[in-house]
Amino acid sequence: MLAKTFGSAVYGVNATMITIEVSVDQGKHFFMVGLPDSAVKESEQRVEAAIKHYDYFFPRRKVVVNLAPADIRKEGSAYDLPIALCILHASEQAVLNDLERYVIMGELALDGKLRPIKGVLPIAIEARKQGFKGFILPKENANEASIVNNLDIIGVDNIIEAIDFFEGRKKIEPLISDTRDIFSNAQNDYDVDFSHVQGQENIKRALEIAAAGGHNAIMIGPPGAGKTMLAKRLPTILPPLTLYEALETTKIHSVAGKLGAKASLVSTRPYRSPHHTISDAALVGGGSVPQPGEISLAHNGVLFLDELPEFKRTALEVMRQPLEEHKVSISRARWAVEFPSNFMLLASMNPCPCGYYNHPEKECVCGPGVVQRYLNKISGPLLDRIDLHVEVTPVNFDQMTSNRKTESSQEIRERVIKAREIQTRRFKDFPEIHSNAMMPSQMVKEMCEIGDVGRLLLKRAMEKLQLSARAYDRILRVARTISDLAGSETIKTEHLAEAIQYRSLDRENWAG
Repeated sequence: MLAKTFGSAVYGVNATMITIEVSVDQGKHFFMVGLPDSAVKESEQRVEAAIKHYDYFFPRRKVVVNLAPADIRKEGSAYDLPIALCILHASEQAVLNDLERYVIMGELALDGKLRPIKGVLPIAIEARKQGFKGFILPKENANEASIVNNLDIIGVDNIIEAIDFFEGRKKIEPLISDTRDIFSNAQNDYDVDFSHVQGQENIKRALEIAAAGGHNAIMIGPPGAGKTMLAKRLPTILPPLTLYEALETTKIHSVAGKLGAKASLVSTRPYRSPHHTISDAALVGGGSVPQPGEISLAHNGVLFLDELPEFKRTALEVMRQPLEEHKVSISRARWAVEFPSNFMLLASMNPCPCGYYNHPEKECVCGPGVVQRYLNKISGPLLDRIDLHVEVTPVNFDQMTSNRKTESSQEIRERVIKAREIQTRRFKDFPEIHSNAMMPSQMVKEMCEIGDVGRLLLKRAMEKLQLSARAYDRILRVARTISDLAGSETIKTEHLAEAIQYRSLDRENWAG
């Protein structure tokens, strides 16, 4: 007898439907075809133990399991449940109606319980797109899948619940989630806040500008000045995720297996802070089975690289294309996948190996040329993609012990949201551009006009401060964001002057 149902394979952040066919006929042996990997082939042992636990038997006849299309490699243990149900139906031990109307996925334990799987959200989205009635999956993954509407999400704890559901002995109500409730409850779901930080008003201002325009930024300062503490608070002032951004972000975290048990929608902007020993593949994605890297896990959020010069140069260089194109392509011999990577890069570094170059009180002990060699660990092309260079100075005792009330993240975020709304209206005819930082050079000339006084100021600044040519567009983009924060339609002289000061590392004499 023949039984058929459907599962799914995830490649990149998108799912492909897989047809699972089981034939039980005269003969002996178990055959699995359709390009399965070792984990899929081992399902025979898990399925046999699981169904025996509930007093069913594994047929001692010729059992052929076909996973179609046969030219796509099938990986992982999530095909256990659909294979087991098809075997029971094909061997006439159970009459499972409507198998073909559902997508079924789940890994079986030896006692028949279901373990959670990866990539549930993209599978649910594809199942709805293909017109399936519902999705049968482990209960721990049901919250994640339930954010997809018009699809019955049936979470089960073990194989017997799935059997009872298809035989009509047990009715399981589909799980439904209200995404509006998820968003409203997560607006201020942060453990940190800018109101906890005393002093460093100039750094807070720079991070507000970065958040308002989507600009990449780097903080340069001595150890203990508060760079990491400030970086952790940047996501708290970014605009809330839209539903589309939340779905995109959740898909990536789902594929990577980073969502916790019973998690649903990622409703706050990601913050990723990898250690400087990270490999190239872990940072941008890859592996024999391509998985999203840190730059994709930070999609729609913040990627913080602490002590930037300590990262391997090769790892930093592979970020250049994703920073420009907001996606990363990973190619293998048999396939190529693409992961989104539209993130804000925030980096920090000491000004020199000892950490005290340009310190107001402590003396730098680095020898001649050491500071420049240290800075040269960061390549020009990577630095070219960073709009704001912010010098961080230590907070003095009076500032640390002050009881003066400082602005909360909520107050700063309201200004950031207003500035982003201005940019949304500005780029309404350019759907691929969402913020000032994404403007190409030609658009900068059109959108960032400055008067004669501003042009003279910028010319003198570039000559006197010995700014490099690459700083020109960056200064105009940042000035445009500053004017948006001020609610000004034009870039005024004071906006331009403030933007000029955020190009420290472009000054040829900065390192002495």
